Amino acid sequence: MAQFFSIHPDNPQPRLIRRAAEIVTQGGVIIYPTDSCYALGCRLGDKAAMERIRAVREVDARHLFALVCRDLAELSVYARVDNRQFRLLKSATPGSYTFILRATREVPKRLLHTQRKTVGLRVPDHRVVRALLAELGEPLLSSTLRLPGDPAPLNDAQEMRARLEGRVDLILDSGSCGILPTTVVDLTGDAPVITREGKGSAAPFGL
Repeated sequence: MAQFFSIHPDNPQPRLIRRAAEIVTQGGVIIYPTDSCYALGCRLGDKAAMERIRAVREVDARHLFALVCRDLAELSVYARVDNRQFRLLKSATPGSYTFILRATREVPKRLLHTQRKTVGLRVPDHRVVRALLAELGEPLLSSTLRLPGDPAPLNDAQEMRARLEGRVDLILDSGSCGILPTTVVDLTGDAPVITREGKGSAAPFGL
């Protein structure tokens, strides 16, 4: 049975954050709020938990996960960031963006784009997930909570509970997050390229 925590969006209860971090560390799959929409998350190095997320989403090995990081310092452990890219990242984080960057050796091979050796990373602007990341001390491996056949990500915690009972270990209910996914920005070229328009504005990139 999935645990269900009602957690304050602006002042998340420390004991619930600690328990959520324990569940992730012990191999759990969680549903958690972000500044764009709800997401599925697990520990970065946990292949079994990652496969559980794939099963929920009904996606194959070609589906790419994102690494959700506390800040740019942590992001820079997993991605190669030059001065130009850093300035762009600084102007848009925390926020509703996923950035495509060249991966470092810290990223497990199974998470890389097979040809480009890139990885998607984000630094969200939501107090619940930021508190959880601080407690974990490492990124979350993440995928949008969009179920097969649904036109949009799930946004109602009771519906999540009804549809995913027994398939996840914890639901962190923090109220509505909306249904717009992140804006995906490819920073690997000479200029930023938006590959998916979402909640994040294109303005910081001059686009």
